[in-house]
Amino acid sequence: MKYLFKKMGLSLAIASSLMALSAPSFCADPMAIGKTTSVANIQGLERIQQTLVTPPFFPEHNQVADGSAKIVEITMDIIEKEMEIAPNVFVHAMTFNGTNPGPMIVAHEGDYVELTLNNPKTNAMVHNIDFHSATGALGGGGLTHVAPGEQVKLRFKATKAGVFVYHCAPGGLMIPYHVVAGMNGAIMILPRDGLKDNNGHPVTYDKAYYIGEQDWYIPQDKNGKYKRYDGPIVAMADTMEVMKTLTPTHLTFNGKVGALTGDNAMTAKVGETVLFVHSQANRDSRVHLIGGHGDLVWRGGSFNDTPATNLETWAVAGGEAVAATYTFKQPGLYAYVNHNLIEAIMLGAAAHVSVEGEWDNDLMEQIQKPSPIE
Repeated sequence: MKYLFKKMGLSLAIASSLMALSAPSFCADPMAIGKTTSVANIQGLERIQQTLVTPPFFPEHNQVADGSAKIVEITMDIIEKEMEIAPNVFVHAMTFNGTNPGPMIVAHEGDYVELTLNNPKTNAMVHNIDFHSATGALGGGGLTHVAPGEQVKLRFKATKAGVFVYHCAPGGLMIPYHVVAGMNGAIMILPRDGLKDNNGHPVTYDKAYYIGEQDWYIPQDKNGKYKRYDGPIVAMADTMEVMKTLTPTHLTFNGKVGALTGDNAMTAKVGETVLFVHSQANRDSRVHLIGGHGDLVWRGGSFNDTPATNLETWAVAGGEAVAATYTFKQPGLYAYVNHNLIEAIMLGAAAHVSVEGEWDNDLMEQIQKPSPIE
């Protein structure tokens, strides 16, 4: 292995460090920790297979749980691949299911989520998954280390209702490197009786979109041109030097500058209520819907807490997801942005929502077109 790293141009010291960092820093064995609780009571639960889809879309799901708790089965493949995150700017990303962010997962409080995680032999790195929604063993990270060519299965009970980040966390410096190389996503655990507003009344949504904000740290050569690498191991040393500055070179919504604009804009109609889930696995953000509001915002992503109402901008702390709803009242193009506008406009953290319907002059009207000053 050291020979392979050296052949890639890395020093023996760096190669040794990479090997150490790739190894699990913690691997939990429940039998070794202490007495375990029987799980025989779940054997009779209904199993449902959830088909994951590419963000910003959600998998098919019920907003109110259908009957008793279920086992929600999902499968994800770890894919290391080159991605173009901006015109002629490339990163050798590490991903869940080939996308940044990884796919949205949906279950209900009290359900069990059962994941099969595959690390194809074509990959170069050890990976795992840490669910912020799970309890114990580093969110499952201590039980899911998989080398190339391996698969692992994990089941956890969804005990907390809300929206949560998941990400790769292999140990040591590999944790931030894998996260900023794109390996993160979100899971939504709905209350069994559905969402509630600030007065405790039921809330439903007509559409749901998942926006994963990603900070990227792309090395540049002496002429200022962004470098391109053959794989994540080769890119690691240079990328970590940029990471140390804590200053991203690019910020994206859903993996690429412009991924949710133009023809790829999110869509809605006047009168529709849209649920937006926004995650940032590494860095603080702040969401603003230009021309709209956060009618209901579940700060910190917790559905068991009373939502805030009528917010103009809402915070997303690094390492969390936040949910918000808005019922559109006017047609047109809305900008959905990180309201550090430098980051939105200059680095790429912006999206669009294209809304159809009839204009309401009572809400807004241009009463004089631009003309010479009288």
